Amino acid sequence: MSRIFSGVQPTGNLHLGNYLGAIRNFVRLQDDYECIYCAVDMHAITVWKDPKELRSNIREVAAAYLASGVDPKKSIVFAQSAVAAHAELAWIFNCVARLGWLNRMTQFKEKAGKNRENASVGLYAYPNLMAADILVYKATHVPVGEDQKQHLELTRDIAQKFNNDYEIELFPLVEPLIFGEATRVMSLRDGSKKMSKSDPSDYSRITLMDGPDEISKKLRKARTDPEPLPEKLEDLEGRPEAANLVGIYAALADKTRSEILQEFAGSQFSTFKPALTELAVEKFGPIGSEMKRLMDDPSYVDSVLKDGAERARAIAAPIIREVKEVVGFLTD
Repeated sequence: MSRIFSGVQPTGNLHLGNYLGAIRNFVRLQDDYECIYCAVDMHAITVWKDPKELRSNIREVAAAYLASGVDPKKSIVFAQSAVAAHAELAWIFNCVARLGWLNRMTQFKEKAGKNRENASVGLYAYPNLMAADILVYKATHVPVGEDQKQHLELTRDIAQKFNNDYEIELFPLVEPLIFGEATRVMSLRDGSKKMSKSDPSDYSRITLMDGPDEISKKLRKARTDPEPLPEKLEDLEGRPEAANLVGIYAALADKTRSEILQEFAGSQFSTFKPALTELAVEKFGPIGSEMKRLMDDPSYVDSVLKDGAERARAIAAPIIREVKEVVGFLTD
């Protein structure tokens, strides 16, 4: 059976984009693949995090997985930092990856902004850690959003260079899995920007623990335009806010955007938004309630993470040992 690896950063305020772009797909993959899902807490500290908040956020990611339907018996759910092999392989990949490759990573440029010289080395090199996250389990497939495709290409480059340098076919060339109509969910306040946990406006995103009133208020205030919804998909071009809401509806309804436009062609947003709100509340109400219940039971969440870490270490241990032997390190 092919093996899936993926993770979500524990930075708080998990939102609609995290669910549609990642977590929902995790649930759908677990019957057909061996799945390993983690809270990538080592990635989270590339910028400073309050330790107390980080611990809570790690549990929030695990709670989101479980509340959305990830089965901890079918899938492995754990915190990245609990498996030391991630960091060990990341260092080896720091010595395989080339500076020129990292210099081309657009996400570093976006996150570092004008303060590039003050960015942490971790922020710069984290694509190498991402490659290690995947390859320490010899994962074959990774469900990713559009914005992570470049990092996955780097993972393939690192795997290929390692294999070539040491004349061994040790690492697979991982394949991306990109799903659905909302692989890149945009801000409710600005259709040109990705929905983000760090946006200062709470109205820019729907979080997984928002209740019906909050969902309704945020969608009611979501930016649109005065034109009715068109019949054809191409007529949404140049209308980013409208396209975003149609994409969200399509993803939640498990339909194509074209099907949604056929259903609502000619409708004003005064008609479309209430329908979207009803659908969002139906989908997110149970998830939010279950997340809150799980967050109130941290000992259970921690037990799931502990069990998952033990199972993850059991898979990673022989692989990191094999890597060390290939590189030339002395092993026990």
